[in-house]
Amino acid sequence: MKKFSKIFIIVCLIFLNPVIVNSAEILQIKSSNTILVGDQNRNLNIGLFCVDVNENDEIEAINLLKSEFPRGSKVKIKPFGFKENVLLAKVFNIKGTKEMTELLVAKDLTSNTCPN
Repeated sequence: MKKFSKIFIIVCLIFLNPVIVNSAEILQIKSSNTILVGDQNRNLNIGLFCVDVNENDEIEAINLLKSEFPRGSKVKIKPFGFKENVLLAKVFNIKGTKEMTELLVAKDLTSNTCPN
């Protein structure tokens, strides 16, 4: 019985212990449609998928993204392809409740003409 309890405790520690996950984080918001993210190994320029902000709204869009996704924010990336050697993706906060393109569409800074 004593041996069984030791095995049970080891199994519980292995399966119930949270796994450490390394996620990407925002390093810089370069423009309304280009951001720099990084993890422990590399940095990556990402173009936001389906974002075309008017020049007049550029500063407002950058400020909105910086306020909702400050430097160091953990993010998830959903890639959609490449354009001119830049990864096109949707960028979500780590909880998946906010997405950069949706924020810009909600504030009427860009139109939502692309498929999900």
